[in-house]
Amino acid sequence: MNSQPGDRSLPSINEYYSATQLRSDRWSALREAAEGLSREGAEGRKGKKLLQTAEHLFDSLEVIEAYWAFPGASSFAHLRRLLNHGNYDELLTAVRRVARALASGAYRRRTVPLSSDELDNEDFEDEAALSPEARALGRPYFEVLIVDDVSEQQERFLRHSLLRMRRSEDPFIYEPVVVPSIEDALIGILFNHNVQAVVVRPGLALKSRNDLPILSRYLKRVGDPEDVEAIQPHEYGPEACRLIARVRPELDAYLITDRSAEDIAGLDLGICRRVFYNQEDFLELHLNILRGVNRRYKTPFFTALKEYSKQPTGVFHAMPISRGKSISRSHWIQDMGAFYGPNIFLAETSATSGGLDSLLEPRGPIKEAQDMAARAFGAKHTYFATNGTSTCNKIVTQAVVRPGDIVLVDRDCHKSHHYGMVLAGANVVYMDSYPLHQFSMYGAVPLTEIKHHLLKLKAAGKLDRVRMITLTNCTFDGLVYNVQRVMEECLAIKKDLVFLWDEAWFGFARFEPTYRQRTAMATANTLREKLKEPETAAAWEAQQAKLADASDEEWMNTRLVPPPDARVRVYATQSTHKTLTALRQGSMIHVNDQDFKGEVEQAFHEAFMTHTSTSPNYQIIASLDVGRRQVELEGFEFVQRQVESAMSIRRAVSTHPLLEKYFQVLTIADVVPETYRASESTHYYDPRQGWTDKWAMWAEDEFVLDPTRITLAVGGTGWDGDTFKTKILMDKYGIQINKTSRNSVLFMTNIGTTRSSVAYLIEVLVEIANELDDLLDDASKMERRSFENRVAALVEHVPPLPDFSRFHDAFRADGDTPEGDIRTAYFLAYEEDNCDYLALDDALMERLESGEELVSTSFIIPYPPGFPILVPGQVISPEILKFMRALDVSEIHGYRADLGLRVFTKAALDAVMSKKS
Repeated sequence: MNSQPGDRSLPSINEYYSATQLRSDRWSALREAAEGLSREGAEGRKGKKLLQTAEHLFDSLEVIEAYWAFPGASSFAHLRRLLNHGNYDELLTAVRRVARALASGAYRRRTVPLSSDELDNEDFEDEAALSPEARALGRPYFEVLIVDDVSEQQERFLRHSLLRMRRSEDPFIYEPVVVPSIEDALIGILFNHNVQAVVVRPGLALKSRNDLPILSRYLKRVGDPEDVEAIQPHEYGPEACRLIARVRPELDAYLITDRSAEDIAGLDLGICRRVFYNQEDFLELHLNILRGVNRRYKTPFFTALKEYSKQPTGVFHAMPISRGKSISRSHWIQDMGAFYGPNIFLAETSATSGGLDSLLEPRGPIKEAQDMAARAFGAKHTYFATNGTSTCNKIVTQAVVRPGDIVLVDRDCHKSHHYGMVLAGANVVYMDSYPLHQFSMYGAVPLTEIKHHLLKLKAAGKLDRVRMITLTNCTFDGLVYNVQRVMEECLAIKKDLVFLWDEAWFGFARFEPTYRQRTAMATANTLREKLKEPETAAAWEAQQAKLADASDEEWMNTRLVPPPDARVRVYATQSTHKTLTALRQGSMIHVNDQDFKGEVEQAFHEAFMTHTSTSPNYQIIASLDVGRRQVELEGFEFVQRQVESAMSIRRAVSTHPLLEKYFQVLTIADVVPETYRASESTHYYDPRQGWTDKWAMWAEDEFVLDPTRITLAVGGTGWDGDTFKTKILMDKYGIQINKTSRNSVLFMTNIGTTRSSVAYLIEVLVEIANELDDLLDDASKMERRSFENRVAALVEHVPPLPDFSRFHDAFRADGDTPEGDIRTAYFLAYEEDNCDYLALDDALMERLESGEELVSTSFIIPYPPGFPILVPGQVISPEILKFMRALDVSEIHGYRADLGLRVFTKAALDAVMSKKS
């Protein structure tokens, strides 16, 4: 029997990861129920069931809608009255308009009439379906959260008083929404992504009267509940501003208070931009709200580039393509002009004047844009790069590291770091990540591994030469460090250690509270404040007394406290183009180094000049400027949706009986061994237990898994990861992914991922599983055995991942510590007579197993995964050779299959050894 609208069983609230998804689905269900009531009425069994469903939906939505300006409390109450009075036709009209306006974004552009007496000619097209020109003509919409425990009449007065101040010349349009308490304000800013400003009034309460679990769950992201519980009534206003700053630092807050200026002046008001004293100056408040949003909306360089493109210009310099002249005059490349349109060429220039600026010596709009990016990402300085994060990594390394300095490097980091070590002349200590043999991938570098190397260097008297540590956060596979703990414990051993965090895939993390706490810049700012606290000094002194005669083992097993005079020296490189809105190769370097001005700035400038083109692409720079604007104004919303999409994929695969036969979504427990987990959480979603709130694990565990990285084990299909990616996903279904391992593929959601994309991916996986079922149903006994053998080879007989072996003695100062002179080895290989080639055969394995030392001349980088398994000067171990021979990837950079593995000759190594002696 076909189900009627409104008859569908409503999913439990516990099945939803976010209240945003719950809200969307509940409005859709209410529309279906209203359609049924309009057609069937409320009589009979079916009608009564429809009425009961509608009442239940109104009950669940009433709590949720209190945090949104549209449709608003007044309109929502009107809809409920229509239901109660049995006016189902009118109810259907109003609910349809609300549901469609929410889905399309029409409420952002215009007033949506709810009564059938009012004509509504809008065709409710999706906002995203409008042309860019049409959308650019409209005024951006946002909502203002007013925190005040007032009566319904007073609430209307506040709303109307503020709305009366709006003018047609205002650059933006907003709607107010009123909540009564600090807790409601915190829920509101975490749930309502439209909020851009918060007005905190003196009448606010402390606790929320809302007990809906999916909403109260948001409060856990604020931190310790005692932070809220302990607030005294006279502190409500200032503390509300402080807590809002902790959760959403990009927002603007305005405090209206009846306390004296003297009482307020010395308080930490977080993000409060203006204090209004016991007055109802709504015009001034309105203007400040608009000014605050405009502060984030400004794009200095993008605006300058647009203005430049409008100017009539005579081109008598390089670049025939400037102004599109070489295209418009052509008879043969008109298709290029038609494809790209005129603006990109009108804005193409090599000029640094005329309102523009120089990336190499920025003093105008580029400098202003970089300063605004620093504010947005929590840095002290930010630099734009148009050559990708590979170049950013080399710039930072060359600026900070001097020849002969010792640098601790994550062996599995991006190859640009390794090349940066060559350029800087660093002595490298490679650190091993923990292996995940069964999935042919590495995890991350344990803190014990880092401390072990630092303590060993300290014992050898080399700690003064240790300059920097380089780690990838988060890793390609989504493993995220406990950044604060790593920096604190390392600084406890060497108090001026420099940290380079490669956040190429983590630029979005700044704009979500759970993620933010594990980013380099947020942690640097937290650590700066923590080191100033008397409690830190006391804890350090007590620990130093306790560890005075302690062994290295005790140091290893102790959670170390940094000294109060430690220097916070942190750099982060981000591929803005990979996780945020920017053109290809648009990246940023963020600096939070207390010694930058006095020690590094000049060297950084020289390194930046060394690696940056004198003809940088202005379109990339402009896109970085616009990308910064976007994340300051809607990054929170987009990242929330990104996480929601990923969680939907996890839940769908985990609960689909057919998909479970061939695929496995790797869980937290699969990629983070129990050793590194303080919390008890092992899944983000468990079909038996439902959703796990990620706040606890992100606050406590040494490593956590970024939920937006979904690693799907595909060994059960009989295809290796590379084949599954290329032949199945890309060639057959047009699904693009970045990374594979021997038996897995990695799906990544981003700020552009839609629910439709998620649905398509699940459909494809189900289709693949169905085809495999059909294939095996018709398979002969031998064909089935062949399939089982392929699966076993991918799932059970996986070659172990090799660790870093060691540098050959020719490239080491001594045998006490493991650092190696990678630069000498790299350039020694420039002489062809110093090198030989060896085939990857059994004879080579026998030579290695017999103890012969063979040394790599170059970086050997299988792709995927894209990190070196051999570097110049490294001794080749039998384990590395075995791993290489088992590789089934299409690319191994640095290896020539026609010649073999390139190694140093014995004579070349002996010559280096003789020079050392």
